[in-house]
Amino acid sequence: MKYVSTRGNAPVLAFDDVVLAGLARDGGLYLPETWPRLSAADLRSLKDFDYPALAARIIAPFAAPVVSEADLHAIAVDAYENFDHPDVAPLKSLGGDTWLLELFHGPTLAFKDFALQVLGRLFDFILARRGERITIVGATSGDTGSAAIEACRDRDSIEIFILHPEGRVSDVQRKQMTTVTAENVHNVAIEGTFDDCQDLVKAMFNDIGFRDRFSLGAVNSINWARIVAQVVYYVHAALKLDATDRGLDFAVPTGNFGNVFAGYAAREMGLPIRRLVIGSNRNDILTRFFASGRMAMGDVSPTLSPSMDIQVSSNFERFLFELFGRDGSAVSDAMTRFREAGAFDVGDELWRRSLEVFDAKRYDDDETKDVIRAVFEETGELLDPHSAIGVAAARNRADSDGVPIVALATAHPAKFPEAVEAATGIRPPLPARLADLLDRTEHYDNLPVALSAIEDHISQVLTKRGGFS
Repeated sequence: MKYVSTRGNAPVLAFDDVVLAGLARDGGLYLPETWPRLSAADLRSLKDFDYPALAARIIAPFAAPVVSEADLHAIAVDAYENFDHPDVAPLKSLGGDTWLLELFHGPTLAFKDFALQVLGRLFDFILARRGERITIVGATSGDTGSAAIEACRDRDSIEIFILHPEGRVSDVQRKQMTTVTAENVHNVAIEGTFDDCQDLVKAMFNDIGFRDRFSLGAVNSINWARIVAQVVYYVHAALKLDATDRGLDFAVPTGNFGNVFAGYAAREMGLPIRRLVIGSNRNDILTRFFASGRMAMGDVSPTLSPSMDIQVSSNFERFLFELFGRDGSAVSDAMTRFREAGAFDVGDELWRRSLEVFDAKRYDDDETKDVIRAVFEETGELLDPHSAIGVAAARNRADSDGVPIVALATAHPAKFPEAVEAATGIRPPLPARLADLLDRTEHYDNLPVALSAIEDHISQVLTKRGGFS
């Protein structure tokens, strides 16, 4: 399998190079040259696979011939052995045709663990074979950072810097990052929004001299390995529901478009997904696009679901590449317009084509609390605000026709205890292994929204740590 950039002006790479590169050198994102396909018979043959075996089988065609299915299986077994539920990603009925896929049983209580526990081990596997080191830089709106740190901590071949927006993540999310004492882990609070953090990361990758000097690698969902590892739980859910022949829908709370794009990838591989329903909060750039065909940036508003407080959905570029018939120059032009003017249109024909796959719903904080309360009263299940938006989107889809819909529960309710308590009167406790989290000592640096400041900081830290000149 080879990989191409969404902007059409970067070298074609193999899987291992894509894992280490993250962002393409032309500023684009990598996608496979062709989508591997799974027939209905192929899907049925996976019915009795446990989660690590399923992960290895689904990822294998994307990694071939660089990483074998046997090596992927060993990586997946190690990645998922410490998840708190034997099914890894259990399904629960919410009544009728609606199901909840719990993706928060990993070490940091969020869906990001599914991809990042694999990615950290892939880094180790590839770097050990090459005898190289890497500097991971990432931006987080809440959950990616802690999952990436947990996956990369104490690894000799990796230094990791995570940028988070100061005051715009929950206390639990921040403490999960800043209380880690591993010497290779470096947290930075940026005096801005998540979009500012994300822009700084992209700018570092586009500074080719800095990128090469410190061997930068990415853990954000700009890294293709993140997306392909998330494809697995879409297939897992379909198999659990015996839906590989009759089809199903998914409802996905998303801001950066990575999680739902993994669903799109599963559909392109042959999983019979009829519709992907996006759930947005007040920062509804994706909902507005699917309502109009116009992508227009707005201001970022803090909400109860901070991981979706985003107005620049990076992974949407991957979908644009597909929508534009894999025309890299068209994608590049659209992204240039977006950066310069804050908006672009795809035209009526392409907009209507996008609606063949996607729908989108928007929910404000009051509506989110209403859903948390209603689901608790009906089922006894506690939902975090992000998962509640996914359930709301599932319950408000159009044309159900008896087709099951799976809402993705992307975070443990204890990560957002104030919001859950305000809605239900119940304050969800953290698991015992994290019970003292809020009392642990924090370690992080504060920096402004300035590329020179963050590059100088990284340079100083790595020079002191040794290994980079």
